Amino acid sequence: MNRAFAPLLVVIVVVVVAVFSGVFYQVNEREQVIITQFGRPISGPITKPGLKMKVPFVQTVRRFDKRILEWDGAAEQIPTLDKRFILLDTTARWRIVKPLRFLQSVGNERSAQSRLDDIIESAARDVVSGHDLIQVVRNFQRYLEAPAPTQDSPDAASQEAASASDEASQDSTTPATPVPVKSDAELEERLGREELSRLMANRAQEILPNLGIELIDVNIKRINYVREVEEKVYERMISERKRIAARFRSEGDGASARIEGDMERELDQIRSEAYRQAQDIIGQGDAEAARIYAEAYGAAPEFYSFVQTLETYKQTMQGNANLLLTTDSDFYRYLKGDGQNGGTSARPAPRTSAAGAGGSVN
Repeated sequence: MNRAFAPLLVVIVVVVVAVFSGVFYQVNEREQVIITQFGRPISGPITKPGLKMKVPFVQTVRRFDKRILEWDGAAEQIPTLDKRFILLDTTARWRIVKPLRFLQSVGNERSAQSRLDDIIESAARDVVSGHDLIQVVRNFQRYLEAPAPTQDSPDAASQEAASASDEASQDSTTPATPVPVKSDAELEERLGREELSRLMANRAQEILPNLGIELIDVNIKRINYVREVEEKVYERMISERKRIAARFRSEGDGASARIEGDMERELDQIRSEAYRQAQDIIGQGDAEAARIYAEAYGAAPEFYSFVQTLETYKQTMQGNANLLLTTDSDFYRYLKGDGQNGGTSARPAPRTSAAGAGGSVN
């Protein structure tokens, strides 16, 4: 008897389990649920977690994620406003905010990813094609700096005229306010990647509310140049670096010339001052020597003459010197012994060696 009811008991247990599993379902914290009956939703979204009930075999549970989801697009080649092609790779974050609308318009997350491919890539193409290359590759928002005006440029002439007018109006009680001269580059706003990402998100968000999706943000992962643009960018970078290097060299050469000029001027001043001081010292020494000579000559003229003549002998008679002197020469007087007569004053012999007729000394 028990063996006859065993298969029936198994069938009853299976039916009870099937009915129980078809009646009850679990909703967790990460998802939201829509109940459909024969493919049509019969109620609003169920977002509160817990154990819920439904009609088995008739109603179906459609589950949707409440978390932030990621969309990752493929890199594509897009032309810019100035007809330069770039490879743009973007990513986005989104979430389902209206599950019922999402179910009716898209159906599931895989279909939503396909729709996002078309919407975000189209928005990216529209935004990139509306801006120049320099606006797309820049990673911050600022104004381009205007180049410094040269002496021959109209801006330089305008600034010189403005400075001249300011100098002429210095005596006025109310000073004139200078009007800055801005170039077109200063007045043109250059957008960066953050602003471009925001524009892409706004463009895509115009379509997404009809799908029950909230697009949180769109980010640019990578921007690469195509080969032709890359070569032109490298050439532009090289020329820009060369221009800056040439400007630095010019400034360095000017500073070097200015420093060398100052150095030469200071050296000339130092040399001139040193020469003047040396001449003053030489003049003072010559004057002091002349004074000493005069005092010595005044105190003992004969002895002074004798000492000077001996000094002349020392300088003249070096090596094998041949002198031709006359017998009555002052230079010959001490050699022949006349210098011992103290009563006669004599002039000192000349310092330079001389040759004369009438005598010979070896």
